[in-house]
Amino acid sequence: MNKHLMETLKGRLFHINVCSSLSFVPSDTQWDHDPRVYRRTSQCDRLCVDIGSHVAETPSPDVSHQYTPKCLSAHKGEATACPEVWQDGSSLRTTIRAENEVEANKLANNYRFGFRKWKSHVTERPIEDRSDIVRELYSELNFVRPQGSLITCGNIAYLILFGWWISLAYLLVCVLMFLTIIGVPYGKLCWKLSCYFLWPFGKSILKPRSLVRRCCVKFPHCEAIPEESDSKEVKESTPLLMPPSVPIEVPPQRTRYWCRVSTYVWLLLGYPLLGLIHSLACFLSWILVFTIPVAKMNARTLAIILLMPPEDVHIHRLKKPQGCDSQVLLCCYHAFNWYYYKYTLDGINVFAVNLLPLVITTLVVGYVDTENQFVSSEAKFAAAVSSIIPLSYYIGMGIASISAQSNFAVGAVVNATFGSITEMTFYITALLRGHKAGTKCYEEIVKAALTGTLLGCILFIPGISMIIGGFKHREQRFNSRSAGVSSALLFISVGGVFAPTLFSKAYGSLVCAGCSSSQANTSGPFTCMDCHYDMSGSNEPLYLRHIEPLVYTISVLLPSAYLIGLIFTLKTHSHIYDIQVRTGMCGHGTVHWSRLRALSVLIMATLLMAACADLTTEHIKPILDHSAISQYFIGVTVLAMVPEIPEIFNGIQFALQNNISLSLEVGNCIAVQVCMIQIPLLILFNTFYVNVHFINIIDVGFVLLFSDLHLWASIFSVIVVNYIFMDGKSDYFQGTALVVVYLILLALYFFAPSPHAC
Repeated sequence: MNKHLMETLKGRLFHINVCSSLSFVPSDTQWDHDPRVYRRTSQCDRLCVDIGSHVAETPSPDVSHQYTPKCLSAHKGEATACPEVWQDGSSLRTTIRAENEVEANKLANNYRFGFRKWKSHVTERPIEDRSDIVRELYSELNFVRPQGSLITCGNIAYLILFGWWISLAYLLVCVLMFLTIIGVPYGKLCWKLSCYFLWPFGKSILKPRSLVRRCCVKFPHCEAIPEESDSKEVKESTPLLMPPSVPIEVPPQRTRYWCRVSTYVWLLLGYPLLGLIHSLACFLSWILVFTIPVAKMNARTLAIILLMPPEDVHIHRLKKPQGCDSQVLLCCYHAFNWYYYKYTLDGINVFAVNLLPLVITTLVVGYVDTENQFVSSEAKFAAAVSSIIPLSYYIGMGIASISAQSNFAVGAVVNATFGSITEMTFYITALLRGHKAGTKCYEEIVKAALTGTLLGCILFIPGISMIIGGFKHREQRFNSRSAGVSSALLFISVGGVFAPTLFSKAYGSLVCAGCSSSQANTSGPFTCMDCHYDMSGSNEPLYLRHIEPLVYTISVLLPSAYLIGLIFTLKTHSHIYDIQVRTGMCGHGTVHWSRLRALSVLIMATLLMAACADLTTEHIKPILDHSAISQYFIGVTVLAMVPEIPEIFNGIQFALQNNISLSLEVGNCIAVQVCMIQIPLLILFNTFYVNVHFINIIDVGFVLLFSDLHLWASIFSVIVVNYIFMDGKSDYFQGTALVVVYLILLALYFFAPSPHAC
């Protein structure tokens, strides 16, 4: 059968994948069960034949499969690699596709334990391999295409938000140019542009071309051709002898643009005012992200159209075909596009780019206005917490870039160090500020944030990913064995972290405050408002002799277990996570960030993260003192989950691509690193700081003893999530169960009384 297919396909201009039951995905590594979703690209077209395979439904990515196919390259004789295929005992096959070797390494790292899961590409993707929707995002608004309805909500919103005042500005400049007499041509231009910017949709700004011959040779059937630089010379491949029917026009002689007095009048009076208007419109529309076409339109007008001779600017409605004697300068159909959330600049998402000025403004205002004369503490706190979001994105991008360009050993070290240190900056600054203030309230906030990170990563990230992914895919499958490894490490880490707390419950003294008894029966039972296990005063010997050595022992065992997990998953049992990738897959690609640049971004983002964390802890005190909400709730929500917002979006994107395995690993990886790396590092830092400053660790410092609410909430969450992950399947109902449990626990924290230390 396969031989017959090979003979049939011989000589065709396209390639057909005949690998039985293999699902090829688009170049953005999308997953699907349907083998028809494979889209041929100009980079790597292949012909793959899986000998002896039989048809089976393709599940979502299951990385425990073995690499089995035999591949024949069928793209101009180049040496390329076949898409990866795995097969387990149940004959379930899955494929994954990467544009180049660096992207393949990044995808493989996503499945490895201890590596940060990253969705965005770390290499440049050829625009011709992108979908039509994405290609439209990167267009320069200088081409004519078939138009649909121009009366849309986005275009009407443009008229309300931008169109009327830009048109009014042109009208005022038009009057000014007419008053100068010599600037009358520019006054006429401003009048035309005033009408254009009021409703620019379905209109085009054209420039006449002087070389009609070159236009008609290159675009014999064009309506209007894209903009080209006038400085280009006719290429050597252009025929020297033209058919006699081709017209040859000689442009009329006129005064050069820079030799006119009106040009300088325009540049002194009209252009600066319109430049200010267009710059403001460009900034506002860029910040809104989904109105980036408006920003492109204003930037193109400011940089090109307003610097042209006024007689060369022609505005036409797109009702009839334009001739070959003109080139399109500007043509916009829609002012609003939802898909601009995918827009990137040098590999950086546009939201991260737009939030970067917020980081700089927050740091400047926070450290200059130390007396809160211009900005309140609450506003500074909100700005500092919000600034952590883009910095977390840059750190994740830097880690993914370095890991994809390095071997897995270097990648594991980078993920363990930067992935933990950057999130510890808040905890360390909070502990230092608590020592300076002489209160243990900051320590309780740190413990609440650690517990909130655990709960969010265990319950919320997998749950919301299952819900959104379940709406698109009826049922999603994942590798239960790999999930079992993560669950085992999660059990070990949570058990180790809360072991000292359980020990203190067994041997500590229960201290109660606010006790009262009934007046009628003085010998009856007392009613107490606040009971807890106290480790100070009379219980200090218990802590120093028994609990402190236990804490140090656990702080050594947990990183050791993490190291064993790395050896198990990356070395001895790498088939559980590893993706078999052949070297030389369509080249190495062009990376957005080199290793040096990624390392520089990591270091800079870490320093900025530390500064934002310092401002957060500095301005959180007024909120803790005057807020009616429990300090527990603030710690487990705002301080815990805001830095994880990029990870939440990564998990959702993986689920939408039917790759629920990575959505689950996103949360588990962070939770395990919190318990096995971050908490031991906090203990190490606390021990070093206490010994250097000769302070009492019980009075001020990080003691690994959690409240009952933290203890039982974490243990209950681990049990629930392991129960749901047992069958290796997920749907929106299971995700709803996890999210509901998470919300119930948040309600407990919301109504819980504040810690006694606060």
